[in-house]
Amino acid sequence: MQLFLARTWLCVLAIAGAAATAAPREIVLPPETARLKPSTLPGAAVAAEKCSICHSVDYIAFQPPNFTLAQWTGEAAKMQHAYGAPLSDAEVKVIGAYLAVTYGSAHEKDADVVAASAALDRPAGAAAADAKSLLDANGCLACHALDHKVVGPAYHDVAARYASDPQAAGRLVDSIRNGGAGKWGTTPMPPMSQVSEVQARALVDFILKQ
Repeated sequence: MQLFLARTWLCVLAIAGAAATAAPREIVLPPETARLKPSTLPGAAVAAEKCSICHSVDYIAFQPPNFTLAQWTGEAAKMQHAYGAPLSDAEVKVIGAYLAVTYGSAHEKDADVVAASAALDRPAGAAAADAKSLLDANGCLACHALDHKVVGPAYHDVAARYASDPQAAGRLVDSIRNGGAGKWGTTPMPPMSQVSEVQARALVDFILKQ
């Protein structure tokens, strides 16, 4: 009996020792490098803010390229209802419209896309007011003005340069958040990393309308 108890105790100690040495493994995922395709549709900014909360951009890129507006809107609604994504019904609509145009078979001028994209419409002048608040809050007007050069180019000149560039929104968002030099002379633009991508897109939309 004593031998049996001794062996049992040794087994318990062995199991406890194994458990103590089996420390939890730390899993480090690679950084996200994929980016959503740029677009002037309002759903682009919402998707940039909300979609990456739950999954990689690759999840979107791997979907069938012929997805319709209804199918993409259904995917966004599934994220909202089945997985608890922090999306309002209006955000589901604008995201669906953006994804259907940039990754699916819809077109920006389609009537149903235009209607869906207007789901988040705000009173006239609200977007411009928000953008001007961001300009003030981040000191942008210390280096830029709307219609004349200060340290950096006038926003009117930026809009004119990028008027025919379909990638303008994405390029300018990157310039705001990461800084740069050489595009408008030798004076560098410091990175504005405190500006979120959604805020940067609001600023870019305002700048390109000057």
